[in-house]
Amino acid sequence: MGDELAARVAAAMWAEDTASAGLGMRLVDVGEGTARVELTVRDDMVNGHAIAHGGFVFSLADSAFAFACNSRNQVTVAQACDIVFVAPAYRGDVLVAEARERTTFGRNAIYDVTVTRGDEVIAEFRGRSRRLSGTIIPLEDL
Repeated sequence: MGDELAARVAAAMWAEDTASAGLGMRLVDVGEGTARVELTVRDDMVNGHAIAHGGFVFSLADSAFAFACNSRNQVTVAQACDIVFVAPAYRGDVLVAEARERTTFGRNAIYDVTVTRGDEVIAEFRGRSRRLSGTIIPLEDL
């Protein structure tokens, strides 16, 4: 089922994700172990230096991470995350966070998320996930 399952899981998660939607994020693409999410930096997302507040860049990367690591319909949460800010983003910029699975081991996995503006890297995020019990979509509905 792979990418088809990932799309169904993403749709179910998106329906409940008021945080990402409320920030104006757009789920662009999802596949098994991958996700792409966009965000346009709004006026209320810039800090006192007139650049995008790092918390919004982190939130964008974290949302892409969440869709990627839950793509196999297993409830998965962040265990730890870190981010390196490479370049500033500005109001009006369209940022794209692309998440991809790097490795899995037991109930754990590591994901890398690159946040870009066009061809320019804005941030690099690494997320470590932990699979819990349960599914996003009930198995009887698959």
